This record gives sequence, C-alpha cells and structure tokens, in this order.
Amino acid sequence: MQFLAYIIVYPFLWLISILPFRLLYLISDGLYIFLYHIIGYRKKVVNNNLKLVFPEKSEKEVSLIRKKFYKHLCDMFLEMAKTMSISRASLKKRFKLINPEELKRLESLDKSILLMYGHYASWEWSVEIQNYVAYKGFGVYKKLANPYFDKLVRDIRSKFKTTLINTKETISTINNNEVNNIKSIIAFLSDQSPRLTKEVYWGKFMDIDIPCFTGAERLAKKLDLTIAYLKVTKIKRGYYEAEILTLTENPKEYKNYELTDMFLREVEKQIYEAPEYYFWTHKRWKHKGKKK
Repeated sequence: MQFLAYIIVYPFLWLISILPFRLLYLISDGLYIFLYHIIGYRKKVVNNNLKLVFPEKSEKEVSLIRKKFYKHLCDMFLEMAKTMSISRASLKKRFKLINPEELKRLESLDKSILLMYGHYASWEWSVEIQNYVAYKGFGVYKKLANPYFDKLVRDIRSKFKTTLINTKETISTINNNEVNNIKSIIAFLSDQSPRLTKEVYWGKFMDIDIPCFTGAERLAKKLDLTIAYLKVTKIKRGYYEAEILTLTENPKEYKNYELTDMFLREVEKQIYEAPEYYFWTHKRWKHKGKKK
C-alpha cells in the first residue's frame, strides 16, 4: 500500500518540480484558493495559534496574517517539490547566505557546528548552506513512515551534499564523527514540541510556557561544539536570504537551558517581524497549561 501511494504521488511531484517558476506560482495561487477558501486546511489550528500568541491583535489583523501565511504555505509546498529537480545554480540564486565569512570563521575554529533554526520562511532550501563550507553536512529529521518517500527525501538532500540522520541516529553519528575527527555542520530544527516527560525542560516561547527540545544544547556542551542560529528571511516570492548568527563558541560556559532560550528568542524576533512566514499549522502550544 505504501509503494502504491508512492508510485501514484511521485509522478505529480516530479511534474511540479520541472515546471518553470512562473507556472509554479500560478499553481500555488490556485492551491491557496483550494486550501484556504474551499477546504479550510487546518484553519482552526492556525487561527487558535495566532490568537494565542497575538492576543492584542484585532480580528482583522489576525485574518490578514492568516491569509498571508496560507499563501506562503502554498508557495513552500511547491518549492519543496521543486527541490527534486532544481539546479545548484538556481538554488544559489534563490537562497543566498549574506555573511559566508562568518561561517568560514566558525569553520576555521576546527570545531563542529550545530546550526539551529526554526520552521520559518524556508528550511527546505537551507541545504544550500552546505555549499559554503568544507565540513560534512548533516540534517536531523524525523523519519517518514513511508519508506519510499523517506528514501526520496534522503536522496534529494544528498544531491546537495547533505546527509539526513533521523533522531535516533543523531547521538551516535555525531559521537562517531568526533571520535574520528570528522568535522561537520549539523542542522537542528529545534522549535518543535517534544513528548511530555518528567525531565522535560519548560521554556517560554512567545511568552507561553512550552516543553522544549534541548538535544542541540546538550550535545554542544558534551562535545564542546559551536552553536549558531540560521536566520532565514523571505525577500520576495521564491527568494530567501540567510544569515549566520553565532550564539556561542564555548557552550560549556552557559547555564543549563540558557542556549535553548537564546535560540527561542531568535525565532521569536523573526515571528514578531513577519509572523506570516512561521509554520502555524503545527500545534506548537498544545501543552499550554500542563506545566506542573
């Protein structure tokens, strides 16, 4: 059944990927009408999230952010598919690192780099960052249930010299790299909501108590790795800029969870600047009020 789903969907994804960008965004406009106005895809979740984190905004203001978000969401869905066939030259043109010298400086420290970022603007095209460094690139991700789509995602990333490692492989892979003196840059999408456990760290995100992933911070402290934040900004439709913001070169000097909080503050700054580019369809604040 999983293979059947794959062979049905794959041709459509490939067809989308080879379309010129002008046609791609025309389709995106139609997809927006379908998702937002006809079926209302996760509209209740998006609305609840926006009202929760922006209680001061009027209904009109929330509605405007919501509509802009859905237009961006549709663009991003199709841009993900476009990654299947996009050329290196085209991706470089559309996703630019504005301070490559900072990444080179961090690389010169001869320490692996943990690159933290959130579900903001375009995380899919961040694979382009790999082409600015000599370090081996890894991306931590949650393994897909369908093994055929999982392999497709891995293959797409490998085209841009990035190796995906699922959450269960992360610690062993990074430890093995350090033991063998293989310097690497490891990307963590760290703004997701973890399972509730007694040991979970509760931080504030958009002034709301939430459980937080702390894996990047713990690994950095254990292995003395540099931590940086990747700030991705949407310039216009189909074009993004990224900036490396170094959080610390010496993680052991910080108190527990301080670096995780620093990361969350950077994500918040971007949300306040342009909230429509955050991924509002996820239930980021589903554990609100459960802190003991």
